[in-house]
Amino acid sequence: MAIRVNPTRMELSRLKKRLKTAVKGHKLLKDKRDEMVRQFMLYIRRNRELRAEVEAALGQDMKRVAVASAMMGEAAIGEALLSEAGGDVSVTVGERNIMGVTVPTFTADGGGEVGDLPYGFAFTSAELDGAVLDLAGLMPKLIELAQVEKTCSMLADEIEKTRRRVNALEHVMIPETRQAIKFISMKLEDNERSSVTRLMKVKDMILKEQEAGQRRA
Repeated sequence: MAIRVNPTRMELSRLKKRLKTAVKGHKLLKDKRDEMVRQFMLYIRRNRELRAEVEAALGQDMKRVAVASAMMGEAAIGEALLSEAGGDVSVTVGERNIMGVTVPTFTADGGGEVGDLPYGFAFTSAELDGAVLDLAGLMPKLIELAQVEKTCSMLADEIEKTRRRVNALEHVMIPETRQAIKFISMKLEDNERSSVTRLMKVKDMILKEQEAGQRRA
């Protein structure tokens, strides 16, 4: 047997309580896993949407920067972008609980305003200006994408841990506990039958001695 147990009624009672708790825990963990998977799929879809939007926007901006580079030269673009930024973006970090998993939340505060450029317009092209403004406006989505991807990663880790616990209960602990209960029950039944057999033999011996005594009398 996988579990070593003493074949006593006390042990049998303890194992039955343990089995009841394990079955209840197994159901709760399965429900938690299923809900986390549902939440995970929602975040995965949102992650796919955000990534597609961000990659499309970045692709357009890179094309505009390439056009600006051809018009202005790489040195001029580098000098313009090294200028002091006119608008800062601050991020507020918080927390959110999803089925017992604490995930981060990021909220962008400020920055990304139209017309808020880190340089003057005199020596830059419209393509560069448009690309910089688009990137500033894209910042909230980039921050949300970071939040969603981190949430997906943390949920995936917790789903895997929960899946291992569910499998351990379903395929190891619960079957072994049931096997131990069956073993103890059979052992106790055997002991009870043996006790009844011994009592019957003792009763027969007493009856025989009484009959023999009566015949001698």
